[in-house]
Amino acid sequence: MKACFFTQNNIKYVDYKDVDVLKKFLNPHGRIMPRKRTGISSKYQRQLSVAVKRARFLGMLPFVVR
Repeated sequence: MKACFFTQNNIKYVDYKDVDVLKKFLNPHGRIMPRKRTGISSKYQRQLSVAVKRARFLGMLPFVVR
């Protein structure tokens, strides 16, 4: 089992403006990777999904990568 990225780096809140961190948890097609693959705790996975969706809506992240 992998350790949670956010707890290791002492990140309390997943920010939608931090696009570099969000891109780590997207697969090459632009989808959010599951918890089993990334090792993130459920609390941060929920925050991550909301942050990615907000960043997509604001145009910071693509919805689909071709």
